[in-house]
Amino acid sequence: MPGVSARGLSHEARRQLAVKLTRVLALYRSILDAYIIEFFTDNLWDTLPCSWQEALDGLSPPQLATLLLGMPGEGEVIRLGFLRYRSVWPLTLLALKSTAWALAFTRTPGFQSPSEFQENSSQSSRLPAPFRKHVRPKKQHEIRRLGELVKKLSDLTGCTQVVDVGSGQGHLSRFMALGLGMMVKSIEGDQQLVERAQHLDWELVQTLEKEAKRNPQVVQTSPHLCPHHVVRWVDPTSLCEDLLQPLECPPLDRTRLLLTGLHACGDLSVALLRHFSCCPEVVALASVGCCYMKLSTPGGYPLSQWVAGLPGYKLPYRLREGACHALEEYAERLQRAGPALRTHCYRAALETVIRQAQPELRRPGVQGIPRVHELKIEEYVQRGLQRVGLDPQTPLNLATLQAHLAQENRVVAFFSLALLLAPLVETLILLDRLLYLQEQETWY
Repeated sequence: MPGVSARGLSHEARRQLAVKLTRVLALYRSILDAYIIEFFTDNLWDTLPCSWQEALDGLSPPQLATLLLGMPGEGEVIRLGFLRYRSVWPLTLLALKSTAWALAFTRTPGFQSPSEFQENSSQSSRLPAPFRKHVRPKKQHEIRRLGELVKKLSDLTGCTQVVDVGSGQGHLSRFMALGLGMMVKSIEGDQQLVERAQHLDWELVQTLEKEAKRNPQVVQTSPHLCPHHVVRWVDPTSLCEDLLQPLECPPLDRTRLLLTGLHACGDLSVALLRHFSCCPEVVALASVGCCYMKLSTPGGYPLSQWVAGLPGYKLPYRLREGACHALEEYAERLQRAGPALRTHCYRAALETVIRQAQPELRRPGVQGIPRVHELKIEEYVQRGLQRVGLDPQTPLNLATLQAHLAQENRVVAFFSLALLLAPLVETLILLDRLLYLQEQETWY
């Protein structure tokens, strides 16, 4: 699949990739900076080049999924039959599409469910049944994949202990300790989550002991294999002694720690990187970061001196929030062309009414309105007004709202453009972390 593999790049190639990314992101900054809920208030459609408008206007969601978000060179075939570009697209738009794929780190398509869920969509066939209890399917897949990776990495590096940072209810820690036999310390700042994790540990041990009695061939679970839970907030700006303290003192003080974190939110992933780069006892790291919009800037991004020295390196909140969206998942939604796609159009229409009623109120948070796609646009607007503290009986211009609704596909097209660029933002964030580790001489 098109894209860049970080593993195959030299240090200089990584630097030059960062240069290219900052240049491209600066070029399309107007798209990335835009809030889709301001589609009508800021007239976002007219900010696009006229040739782009002509190419994208009138495309159905499945056509957008294939022609815009689809991989370059993948035949133009969609579920509805054989499809070709209905017109010659401008070279600038084709260049955007090709560049977005060429400069982003390689991504695994998510159009098909992992094979472990083919028999039962809610239960992973590759995760033992006791470890699936209280765990949603997506999390089942994640803890199995990351747990098995950590086990391999631990064996390769001779680690004496795994530290799961931001462990939440302890699902990953439990699988690594009681399922894979590793010594695990779990660090979580929320006392209630830690208490819940300890209760689930106890439940699982009881289940495993019952299974062992029913089947003597099952290896008995040793009490010391349960995760050791610590209540502690990890400050990303300083080292955490609880994180570094070993559970058992190895011979000759040869502590070798492996740090991991599943969905290490915002600056927590940065804290893991800093411990890995600064502490000799930390010899391995397996981190899956998330919530880039919660990164401190500066502090959490940029980390490397190289990226910090590049023109256009800054990534405001809007860009980092966009990088959290899964392009593949949205492309799949476009292929299905379900009515839920109109949500962005509805919200953008609501924003126009909010601005008319109270001009100083901009982009207020609207608590989730259930089953949006089943509502008429005026019903949605009335409920939205109530949720932001405005009079739901405010007179509405139904003709204007219907005119907005008629532009639903334009709203979807603009959002798809922004989403096409989102992997470039994520690539720059991750690349910055790789360059930081190389500058600290902790990456070969």
